[in-house]
Amino acid sequence: MPHPTDDATGVLTPAALGYRMPAEWEPHQGVWLSWPHNRDTWPGNFEPVEPVMVAAVQALARSETVHINVLDADHEAHVRSLLRRVEGPVVYHRFPTNDAWCRDHGAIFVVRERDGRRELAATDWGYNAWGGKYPPFDLDNAIPRQMAEALGVPRFEVDLILEGGSIEVNGAGLLLTTTDCLLNPNRNPGRSREEIEQALRDYLGVRKILWIRGELAGDDTDGHIDNIARFVSEDTVLAVVEDDPADENYAPLQENLARLREMTTVDGRPLCVETLPMPAPVYYGEHRLPASYANFYIGNTVILLPVYNDPNDAVAAEIIGRHFPGRRVVGIDCRELVWGLGAFHCLTQQVPAIR
Repeated sequence: MPHPTDDATGVLTPAALGYRMPAEWEPHQGVWLSWPHNRDTWPGNFEPVEPVMVAAVQALARSETVHINVLDADHEAHVRSLLRRVEGPVVYHRFPTNDAWCRDHGAIFVVRERDGRRELAATDWGYNAWGGKYPPFDLDNAIPRQMAEALGVPRFEVDLILEGGSIEVNGAGLLLTTTDCLLNPNRNPGRSREEIEQALRDYLGVRKILWIRGELAGDDTDGHIDNIARFVSEDTVLAVVEDDPADENYAPLQENLARLREMTTVDGRPLCVETLPMPAPVYYGEHRLPASYANFYIGNTVILLPVYNDPNDAVAAEIIGRHFPGRRVVGIDCRELVWGLGAFHCLTQQVPAIR
């Protein structure tokens, strides 16, 4: 397949070719996962992770193809045995990874309408394991190319570090992100905010970038947006808030809420901003974990919602479900999973439908 690139010399970018990144609630042909295997990600407590993954795949496979990266033939046989009772299509790819966070190391897909049909392409951004925190990451960095080849779609390679969990789009020109992550010198030293914004416009087809803070207790990503604020429609954002003024998350989340309430859509309409609660602090030993209800995944017919055996589980499910009345909210206990410092949105990458 062709491998179009942009070298700032007039070669067409995805946006110039009519591509855009669709919103997560737009139809999918599938969802991509990298099956967990790195025990260092869940030190001393890896065993509970795979049952959570099985529950997630069982929910997802009913309405979209689940693609799973595995290490090799033996690993594939192991995962197949775990998923033997799943109803729905599951496709295995022997694409070895360093870790499980496919949202961050996977391809980010864009679509365009051309000659009465929809076309898919993959954008392939650089990946350095959240600023070089967890080497090695060479296998993860190869995954976007392998995903594009498996699907037989064009791939646009970008000379910029970007994780999928650091951006959130509404499908209509808006992109929401955080200064803490995208402007962190451990990602793209020497690259200005203006250069980063232009790359987002060129490769994801967005027109306006909204910036908030990314601070969240226990988070090792330097502030991924998918733990903090999520679009649920073209003009509506769910913003995570902490009700306890004594909690370390209270002040930064209140600041984000105030900023979002001053922001507008591409055409100048005020954003509708609603709040999403936090669960009570979740700890593993002495380590506070980045437990957040915002780390949900929007499937074709389900919402995968991380829950924490907390009274706010039901509150979060009601709020999110109200915005997606045609989808079933599936709450899965993530107290063990989040010891790896991520949840369902971090683990998944949607593949937009083309028909």
